[in-house]
Parts: sequence; structure tokens; C-alpha cells
Amino acid sequence: QVTDAGRRSLVVPAADTKRAVLETFGEVLAFPEHYGVNLDALNDSLHDFADSIADSGKAPVTVLWEVAGAFRGNSSFGIMCEILQDAESYAGNDLAVVAVLL
Repeated sequence: QVTDAGRRSLVVPAADTKRAVLETFGEVLAFPEHYGVNLDALNDSLHDFADSIADSGKAPVTVLWEVAGAFRGNSSFGIMCEILQDAESYAGNDLAVVAVLL
């Protein structure tokens, strides 16, 4: 009940590969066209996304990331979790990420 808490929600659908997950984040969060579709670009773009939330004055955002079982075994899964946690810390209350393990 994210909206009940006064937050906007965005759902990042499940994907099986690192590239597909990164592309899906870029599409759902409307990253710029120059988004590099790599872990460094994800980190940078999430910080920019967090800044845009704070600057817009809109309600905070909760990102619901649906994690495919096949991707949880990928070595990039743990790194992506760390990047997302860092973005949450950076954004404060403006951004929350919830991983939904499928």
C-alpha cells in the first residue's frame, strides 16, 4: 500500500540477464538517452533520479523491483543491490527500493 503512505510507486518488471535488468531500470525510471546500460551508469542515473525527485517537490517514490529467480544467481545481483542501497541512502526519504523475489 505504497500510495496509502503518500508515495508514488514504479514497478521494474523481472528480467533474466544483467543487460535486460539494466535496460528495464532505464526504461521504467526514464533515464536519459545517453544512459550507458552498465552498473556505473545505473549508479549515476539513480543519483540523478533521486535529485529529480527532491527538486520536483513531488511525492517520494518507491521502486518495486521484481527479481527473476534466474537473475538472483547472477554475480551482478549483489552489486546491483548495493547500488540500490546506496541510492536509497543518498536520497533519504525520497527514494525507497523494494526487491520482490520471484
